[in-house]
Amino acid sequence: MADQRHSTRASPALQALTECDPALATLSLWCHHRDAKTTTLAETQGSEIRYGADFAALPLHLQIGVSGHHILHVALQHSRRMEAMAARLGPDFEPDLWQMACDAIVNEAILRAGHALPRPALTLSGLLGALGQPAPPEQVLAAWDAERLYHQLQRSEGSGGRVGRPGAVREHAHGQGFAPDLSPEQGDTEKAGTPDGFDAGDWQAHMARAMAAGRTAGVGLGALGAPLGDLPKPRVPWELIFRRLLLQAALPRPTANPARPSARWMAQAGAALAAEESLPPWQPRQSAPVAQPRLVVALDCSGSIAPVTLRLFMAEIIGITRRMQAELRLLIFDEGIRDEMVLSSDRARAVLETLTLPEGGGTDFRPVIARAAELIPSALVVLSDLDGPFGPAPRRLKTIWASPAPEPPSPPFGHILSLAR
Repeated sequence: MADQRHSTRASPALQALTECDPALATLSLWCHHRDAKTTTLAETQGSEIRYGADFAALPLHLQIGVSGHHILHVALQHSRRMEAMAARLGPDFEPDLWQMACDAIVNEAILRAGHALPRPALTLSGLLGALGQPAPPEQVLAAWDAERLYHQLQRSEGSGGRVGRPGAVREHAHGQGFAPDLSPEQGDTEKAGTPDGFDAGDWQAHMARAMAAGRTAGVGLGALGAPLGDLPKPRVPWELIFRRLLLQAALPRPTANPARPSARWMAQAGAALAAEESLPPWQPRQSAPVAQPRLVVALDCSGSIAPVTLRLFMAEIIGITRRMQAELRLLIFDEGIRDEMVLSSDRARAVLETLTLPEGGGTDFRPVIARAAELIPSALVVLSDLDGPFGPAPRRLKTIWASPAPEPPSPPFGHILSLAR
């Protein structure tokens, strides 16, 4: 258990930061530094950094780098975001890949800020090279955040995507000395499943003040030429947006019954007859539809959809179908419709877990949209990488496009939703 007093092991490094990196020194004020019995140099959980005995044996310049590494873990809310991602993905969450993503980002920042780390060290530019996506080191920090990088790593390692070679990420990371040093915050599980950036507003303010101090001094983290793309941001997870869109689409709406008058009309008509006036304009009674709502899900079997993304998406569909008692029609397509099935809420999960998808072929959205329009659903959801002809916008068909890309292309109609966060 960590000693609750301020760390004596980290004191020399934290004092040195005030001169060599005012930005990190400022951020360290919002961290809790403790000495602890740990086999790692240091570890982070929430806002607490625990320093092991081996940390004190490092030379001062490496102590500064390791301290800065963990200060950035806290400032970028990696523990809390790890907890939120685990709550969202459930058993599909891979904590080592999350830590690789976070370590690569903070190590890249620490080294570009002019500090040293124990070598070898996992970096973002090196990790992207292992993924087959090399990029200039001066650009990567602005372009990537932990969630997007995690999904990219998971697609590569899961053998379901077409990014890199399966196993290449872990092989590269362990070759660069990667060792887990981050734990989920283990806070309120309800908050963990809500927007990823709980307390993100506070940390945005802390980061803004710290970076301003660093820019004024012209050294360290504040002197980086590019902004950090991994800054904590308040954001609404795609699951919440998706549920809202589907619930709005499938919400029963009253329909006019021309054979029966509304209660308001009857009252107005009675008053008009009593006053010997003309009857008001006819107002039919509104009645709720009795038909069961229908959802159509179109699954693109030609795209690079990772199995974990498919499982997460289908779990969302099944959950909403069960809560709304809606009929779920699944259309599997590429250039044409390859399969069509009706999934009941009690058997949907078992069917989807054993579903074998065809592979190959191009993508054409026109046949599947035409078939969906024939079914007159409450909503059509298309899971695809959006690479194919769309055709004209269908009439009276609410369409939700769901793509695994972080910045998906905009289709000519419907609502676009990125599943990358």
